[in-house]
Amino acid sequence: MYIDDCVQGIDKIMHSDDLIATPINLGSSELVSINELLTKVERIAGVKMNRKYDLNAPQGVAGRNSDNSFIKKVLKWEPNTKLDKGLAETYAWIKQQYQKRKAGERVGVG
Repeated sequence: MYIDDCVQGIDKIMHSDDLIATPINLGSSELVSINELLTKVERIAGVKMNRKYDLNAPQGVAGRNSDNSFIKKVLKWEPNTKLDKGLAETYAWIKQQYQKRKAGERVGVG
């Protein structure tokens, strides 16, 4: 989930009397596998990674996403930044921070 959505969701949850002491999912409903995530990052970064698979390792789940039906019902809201957009913006920010640091500038300060 993109950070702007996360902050907005936490704010909405914290200011909802209907959610006092109530567990709630806050996450993206987009289902993505690790392979799909890597493909998206490769496209954004303009690189191709060498993938190696250990078929003897534990498999885990095929993908991750959040069931947002409850948060949509209670708050009439759900995170809406698509993974591709959030990854692209995050990558651009990290790249900018890296280039500034490499140039000797201070980074990570307001």
